[in-house]
Amino acid sequence: MKVFAVVVAFLVAVATAHESCYSQVDQACSKINSKPGLDQELIPCNATYGHINIVTKDLINFANTHIVRSFEYLLMATHYGNYQMNRAGFEKLFRGLSDEKWHEAIELIEQITTRGGVMEFVPPKALNGVEKTNNVYQLYEIQSVAKALDMEKKLALEAFNIHKEASGRSEGKHDPEISSYIEKEFVHDHAKTIRKLAGYVTDLKSILSGPDGSLGLFLFDEYLQKQ
Repeated sequence: MKVFAVVVAFLVAVATAHESCYSQVDQACSKINSKPGLDQELIPCNATYGHINIVTKDLINFANTHIVRSFEYLLMATHYGNYQMNRAGFEKLFRGLSDEKWHEAIELIEQITTRGGVMEFVPPKALNGVEKTNNVYQLYEIQSVAKALDMEKKLALEAFNIHKEASGRSEGKHDPEISSYIEKEFVHDHAKTIRKLAGYVTDLKSILSGPDGSLGLFLFDEYLQKQ
């Protein structure tokens, strides 16, 4: 009986949502003049539904953060690609992370607009979770991987927060489509990336503590080129 009541309530809510758009269109078309008044903005007739409004701002911030991270990783890749460093493996690692964040930002923007939102681009200094200081990207190998690990963990926690907000069970705070999207597209991939980078930091620590760190770094860079 409870399940039936929930289904009925859901259908009524959907019907009401459709009627609000239909009612406005019907009113505009019913105006007694020579031309229907469809030049006005039909606010209910958009792709917004559910409770996307509670996480739209967070999704926009998440997308902007991905764009910033993409350029940061690109700077790190460029540093290792110059003739002085000549670390093709590390360049490949960070360029891959840069491309990954860029594509994820595009996907986030598509998701925002699919749900009826509008993307807003903001400068890095206005973003939550982006460092305001210590923006140094010409680092030694282990430092750069450690920095990347920290960056990925912050992105993962940001995804957790969005998932938490969208998964709220109280009335007005539940959007299963967004929580499913975040979990499928970000949460699991973050775990894999963080595990990989954490392993790299551990390996580099062991290499640099060994008898011939320079040779070890060279061989590790060769290994990264093959990944």
